[in-house]
Amino acid sequence: MSPREPELTSAVSYIPDQYAATSGKTSRASQLAVELATEKKRLIDELRELQAENGDLKSTTPVGRTDWYVKWGATFLSVSGIFLMSAGQQMLGQIAYVISAVGWIFVGVQWSDRAIMIGSSISATAVTMDLVRAWTN
Repeated sequence: MSPREPELTSAVSYIPDQYAATSGKTSRASQLAVELATEKKRLIDELRELQAENGDLKSTTPVGRTDWYVKWGATFLSVSGIFLMSAGQQMLGQIAYVISAVGWIFVGVQWSDRAIMIGSSISATAVTMDLVRAWTN
């Protein structure tokens, strides 16, 4: 039961008022027709609610633009860099990670997302400092 369901059930009456009080004069077929119509309306309302929830799950990143490709390339490089560092290839892993961070900074600029830009800048700076230290020693 969703948090919105009590709100919906109180706002929507599934049984039309004219049929709410069934008298002894109505046939069984008409009662079944009313129940069927009521269930149909309930299912339509439920379908609309599920479609609205599904709309919230769709990706907001436009596909096919440059930032989309950079985002996925940078993600691949960052994961690869982490695996390379874990496998003992520190230099190669750090280079891949710095390139991925630069890619994410580009994506952050394209999306005007300061959190992505700041997080990527800090991690790129930290890894670059370690690279410079390794090259100078």
